[in-house]
Amino acid sequence: MASLINIDNEKCKLCYSCVRTCPAKAIRVHDGVFDILDNLCISCGSCTTVCFQNAIITRSDKESVKRLLEKRNDVIAIVAPSISGEFSDITDYRSFVGMFKSLGFAHVNEISFGADLVALQYLKLFQEFRGRYYISSYCPAVIYYIEKYYPELIRNLAPIVTPAVATAKVLRKIHGYDVPIVLITPCFAAKRESDINRQRDSVIDYVLSFQEIRQMFAEAQITENSVPFSEFDPPIAHKGSLFPISRGMLQAVDINEDLLTGRILCTTGRENCISAIQEFKDHVEIKQHLDILYCDGCIMGPGMSKGGGKYLRRSLVINYVEKRLKNFVREQWEDEIKTYSELDLSRSFNKEDNQKPVSPDENTIKNILHKIGKSTKEEIIGCSACGYENCREFAKSIFFGYASPEMCRQYVYEKMRKSVEKFALTNEELSNTKAKLITSEQKAKAGEAMAEEVSESLRSMLKKIPMAIVMVNKNMRIIQTNQQFVNMFADKRLSPEELENKDIAFFLPFCKLFENLFFAKADSLKRDYDYNDKIYSIYVFNIQKDEIAGAIINDMSNPEILKTEVIEKAQDIIKKNMETVQQVAYLLGESTAKTEQMLHSIIRSHESGSKKEPNG
Repeated sequence: MASLINIDNEKCKLCYSCVRTCPAKAIRVHDGVFDILDNLCISCGSCTTVCFQNAIITRSDKESVKRLLEKRNDVIAIVAPSISGEFSDITDYRSFVGMFKSLGFAHVNEISFGADLVALQYLKLFQEFRGRYYISSYCPAVIYYIEKYYPELIRNLAPIVTPAVATAKVLRKIHGYDVPIVLITPCFAAKRESDINRQRDSVIDYVLSFQEIRQMFAEAQITENSVPFSEFDPPIAHKGSLFPISRGMLQAVDINEDLLTGRILCTTGRENCISAIQEFKDHVEIKQHLDILYCDGCIMGPGMSKGGGKYLRRSLVINYVEKRLKNFVREQWEDEIKTYSELDLSRSFNKEDNQKPVSPDENTIKNILHKIGKSTKEEIIGCSACGYENCREFAKSIFFGYASPEMCRQYVYEKMRKSVEKFALTNEELSNTKAKLITSEQKAKAGEAMAEEVSESLRSMLKKIPMAIVMVNKNMRIIQTNQQFVNMFADKRLSPEELENKDIAFFLPFCKLFENLFFAKADSLKRDYDYNDKIYSIYVFNIQKDEIAGAIINDMSNPEILKTEVIEKAQDIIKKNMETVQQVAYLLGESTAKTEQMLHSIIRSHESGSKKEPNG
């Protein structure tokens, strides 16, 4: 059976509103993760009404019902009378009955007739008073709360089914057990009741909230103006339609509420309900029956649309009942009550989950309190921000694993204060290193700028080089490459950047040469490979030893590469020839200069001799 309520931790903002609201403390928090503990949850839906992040999700039968309506033409809808408070935008109740039938429901019944039958059972129970005071059991959330947390009060629960189950039993008698019945209600706990009953006698097959039925109307584009009027199917109720509001069930059969002579204490709302149950248990002086609804009346149930006003909804329900009673035929109602009063409307209560866990001893509680910084009596009273009544209850929950210390704000603040003090102690050291950090930062920025400049230069250079270039790290992941590499070994539609951090083995068939380079501890290796009818010359070399290697790859069958090779070799020969010529020229020049010098010397000696002869 799927959980009724779950938490989407992606949406959760850790506000703890759900924990503070949950009367069963069924929400566990561990390392910032919230989850619902089904064995503790009473399915009241309080958490859903206070979660403004919409992080709490309830199980929905909507899609199952839609599929059911597509397959079957005999599906029955039983509707809670608080629907008049939900659909304040619909002016006539006959319209939303018509809307239900437009969805595909064959019959639409109020559960108010079941409420009439149940109210008569309560009247009989109170009239036959034999010293035992009872707690009303027509609110499923109240039932589950008592079953789990006050098992000693189970014998005080009125052994009578809820109005929804009573109505379903009536319709089973009319239509048989093969006809599907769908309950439309503002109560999430009714979904759990349906799960339990389904395992027993399948009285109610599916449960939809008012929010879900609104969604179905919207998806089917059904509005008040698009359907004809339609009346509820019989049997028709009397004052049972008042039961969604406080004291409504009592008024259905005119049970005495006089403060002096009456023996019934009525209350609604989560906190009032819990207090009433606790005091009923603790004080035998309370000699009254308890008539309680967990929500502030069913008109404020969690399955109602958010934002509706309590008193507006109360007025809408009362006005709706007044309209219904204008055409009320008492004789027909009495005949139907007589017909179905023979139905078995008794029930028993679950005692399987009543075993309470053993509470920790006093020393264990004190140790937990000490851990979260609670020592004095004033501190242990607590602020209730964690969601628990006091620090002792919070400590017990930590012991059972239902809570964590981080839920205590004081504990968190104290940890923060100690952390601040610890940081303050290192402030002087941080101040002394501030100048060094600034200098280091400047150097780092300069280095980053230089690295970026070098990287840009490298990218520019790689684009211009006609050979394939690739650089890989020791994990054989591509660091950088150029378009020539992409053209040779990858999809040409890719860019070099899209190959970065990819495994080189996916692209280069002879990548083992990189591993050989790292393994051999060599500075470079060169190999030729015959692959796909082409000859590749690959030269790998260390860029950062044992960390990064680069490779230059030539496609030797590429005419451009051959041309480049020929040009390079021709240029090399020319260079060597020029060097030889230059050396010969140098030698020839030196010999010529010496000969010229000798001739000039002979000429000068001869010229000198000629000038001396005339004087001789």
